[in-house]
Amino acid sequence: MSYHRVIPIEFAHCDPAGIVFYPRYAEMVNSMVENFFLDEVRYSFARIMADGFGIPTVRLEVDFHKPSRLGERLEWILRVAGLGRTSAGFHLTAQDRVEASVTVVWIDRNFAPAPWPDQIRNTLEAHHA
Repeated sequence: MSYHRVIPIEFAHCDPAGIVFYPRYAEMVNSMVENFFLDEVRYSFARIMADGFGIPTVRLEVDFHKPSRLGERLEWILRVAGLGRTSAGFHLTAQDRVEASVTVVWIDRNFAPAPWPDQIRNTLEAHHA
């Protein structure tokens, strides 16, 4: 099962040539993960942080295939590619433009890796490819 979301390319994403400045793709990847947790896991990053936990990114790899331009709308697809005791890997694509792999880790109040809570693990397992 995959998660889909459209992200419009806005002025803030672009360099003076009107194409997406490459670090903005990292922001879009993070937005996809954050919104996946909001929409699918039903546990927003705001609530996770308020509860004293976190989900930092520990690895990010991005391949850039084609430029994206101001005014375009990119359809992003997120798939759960791997699931460990404390980590999860996501594979993301934005049409034929960008491909990314990101790994996040569930951390406890002491900023140490901790096992996924059952509710989150169940949702991640349901989305695991």
